[in-house]
This record gives sequence, C-alpha cells and structure tokens, in this order.
Amino acid sequence: MVTPVSLPRRLRGFRDRGGAVSSEIPLTLTVRRTPCGQQQQQPEVPAQFLCPISLEMMRDPVAAPTGITYDRESVEAWLNRGRSTCPVTGRPLRLEDLVPNHATRRLIQDWCVASGMADERAPTPRVPLSALDASELMGAVAAAAAPGDGAACRELVARAMALARDSDRDRRCLASAARAGAALSSAFCSLSRHDAQTASSAGVLEEILAAIVVFSSPLDADSMRRIACSPSSLSSVVSIMSNADLSLPHARAAAAVVLREIASSSDAQCLDAMTNTHAIYVALVNILQNPVSPQATKAALVTAYYLVTARGELAAPHMAELGIVRHLIELLVDCDKGTTEKALAALDAMLLKCEEAKGEARSLRALAVPVLVKKMHHVSDMATEFAVSALWRLCKNDDDVNGGCKAEALQAGAFQKLLLLLQVGCEGVARERASELLRMLNGAREDGAECIDTVDFKALKRPF
Repeated sequence: MVTPVSLPRRLRGFRDRGGAVSSEIPLTLTVRRTPCGQQQQQPEVPAQFLCPISLEMMRDPVAAPTGITYDRESVEAWLNRGRSTCPVTGRPLRLEDLVPNHATRRLIQDWCVASGMADERAPTPRVPLSALDASELMGAVAAAAAPGDGAACRELVARAMALARDSDRDRRCLASAARAGAALSSAFCSLSRHDAQTASSAGVLEEILAAIVVFSSPLDADSMRRIACSPSSLSSVVSIMSNADLSLPHARAAAAVVLREIASSSDAQCLDAMTNTHAIYVALVNILQNPVSPQATKAALVTAYYLVTARGELAAPHMAELGIVRHLIELLVDCDKGTTEKALAALDAMLLKCEEAKGEARSLRALAVPVLVKKMHHVSDMATEFAVSALWRLCKNDDDVNGGCKAEALQAGAFQKLLLLLQVGCEGVARERASELLRMLNGAREDGAECIDTVDFKALKRPF
C-alpha cells in the first residue's frame, strides 16, 4: 500500500537562462508500507531532473540554445528522426548546438546521493567525438597501414569500433565526417599487399573488414573499386570468407557482405574482377553448404545472383560444377522469407544461364519440384514469381513424360496451385508463365483427373 505524505514545499526549482536548474529542489516523498507495518520512504525524482522527451531522469543532460535541458540520448534520437526544432519551444535546433549541462548533472548526482539513490546517479558524460577527432583517427588508420604496421592499425581500428559501440552518434560521425569507408578500404588494400600472417598484422585484416561493414555499408564506389580491382585485396576478402578457423566469428559474415556490396553495384570493372577470381565461387558455395550466419547466407545468395545475371556465361558453369544447385534446393526446404526470396532468385538465374544447372535440378526433381510448388504460395509475390519461373524452366522442353518434372509437378499438386494462383491474382511474367505451365501440365494429366481440390480454397479470402 502506498500512502502519499505531504512535506513543506516552500521552495520549487526553477530554470535559469542558461538552462541550469537551481539548487532549490522540491522534495516529495512516497511512504511505502511494508508487510511488517514499517514505513519505507522512496523519493520521487524532481520534475526538473526529468527529460521533457522521455520523462525519465536525465543521465547525460545537455542544454539547447533555447534554454531547455534534455537527456542527450533522447534529444539526439529526436533530431536523428529528421526533426530540426526544439521539442518544447519549437525553435530551430541542431545537433551541434547541444552542450553538456554540467550544473544540472552535478545537482542530479548530489540529489541521488542525498536521497539514497546512488545507483541511479548520472555518470560523468563522455565528450562526444568531434568531426576533427574522427578525421584524425581515420587518417591515423590509413597512415599506419601504409608501411604495413598491422599492430598500430589494429589498435586504432579497435578504438574506432569501441567508439561505435558506446555511441551511435560517434559511429555516424566516423562514417560521415571522417569518410571511414575510404580510409578503411585504403588500409585494407595496403595491408593486404604485405604479409598478413606476420605477428604484427595477424587478424588485423579481419578487424578492418568488420569495421568497413559497421562504418560504411553501403560502400561507396571508390571503396568498392579499390578492393575489387586489387588482386591482393580481393583475394584477402575471399580468403577470410573461406576460413572456418577465424578467431573473429563475424569476420566471415563481414567478408560476405563486402562481396555482396561489390557485386550488387553493377560496376563492370568490379564484376569482371570478381568473375575472374575462381576462389569466389568456392567460397560462396562453401557458405551455402556450411552456413555461418543468416546474414552471411543471404549475402552469399545475393552475390551469386548478381554474378550469374551479369556474367552468367562465366560464373554459372563454375558454380554449377561446385554443386550450388543442390545447396540452393536444400536451403529452400526450410528457411525464412528473406532467404527464400534470394535462394529462388539465384536458382532461377542459374536455370536461365546454365544448361548444366538445369540438368542438375532435373536430376533432383523429386526434391526440387515439390519445393518450388510449395513456395508458390504463402511467402511473397517475389517468391511466387521466382518459383513459377524456375518450375517453368524445368518443365519446358522436358521430354521425359513418364518420370520427368511435369509428372512430378502434377503429383505435387502444381496444377491445382497454378489455377488457384491465377484466380487469386498474379501479374506480369508470373501470370504468363503460370498460364503456360498450366497448358504444359494439362497435356500431361490423365483423363478424368480432378482440377481443384477443395482444400486449396481453405485460405482463400472470399468477398462474402
């Protein structure tokens, strides 16, 4: 049971022109009766110590030019959402206009100690990273990497990563003001030209690669070309993605993300460099065969898709030879929506560009066709389009009438699902290929076969 107790409130706090709070702090206590009948007094936080945005006690108070004090985290989140005015006064406010309100912070600390809430006291805030400091830090990374000083470079990158973990504001400052992507990619290329296995540089390439993903995703065009068009740099990225014994578990995922960024740029130079690096195909198939993380798997699927669509005559046969079709089909058996869409896109591209891939998929029709039929519904419009397209490619010109893909599709219920798909509605290429698939399957159906199973309408939304 909570019983309010009124205490003399002769003095109330007020805010001076500089945004600081006066030392005349109102004390309001709440009496909490314990089961034993004793009274336990818990002080309420004075109103002037509450952030006007979060309505919680400020831990890092900052004063705005408008005379209002906010908690730094709350007001920075407010401004980062695209707003440019003071939440209380409505006057213009910029992120760089905020200054630490040391007076208010000391008052909060003193009040916490006096009221027995020492655990809640506001810590001394760390000074936010300035644009100049960020530029100097990234410049030092590039300077240390130029002569191959891996130890110094690793220490500087670790400092930058620590800043990013502690403060999202510092991370954005390093990414934008310091152009971290350019500095880190330059450092990566410099160190990759040196012996990365020496004691001074062991592991530094992995840490730089992870930092590139943190500070500069998506990569700018210059950084992508710098990495992709340097044989030593590209080989280092591929080597990191292929190395299952790394001490940094996230490094392989970072390498996969960097390759995805480069491949999806559609830059001709980058795509040529990647296509001519056979180790990339091995690394991509290895990631699909032995998954590291969902992020790495999705990145590898996107990379494979862009390589096949842009340079299919070279990339597709290499990946088909390594067994990527089997891994794509097995991956589709049980995966989330995003992975399903990407795996279907890669499979459809492989079937389009490579006859060997089509032959491999047909040899696996007992698994491939039912999976494609299943993915036609209840995933997404994109997944439906790719699934229909892939099944259409498998059934088209398939002369094995008795045990071919058409017979497998009929057995898996593709005819009914395609009819339902056309009734529910699909557009464009998906509709054209679904209609053509129906004609192909209709020719392979036995006379008297039932067209529609009523269970297929179970999830259909009716207008009545």
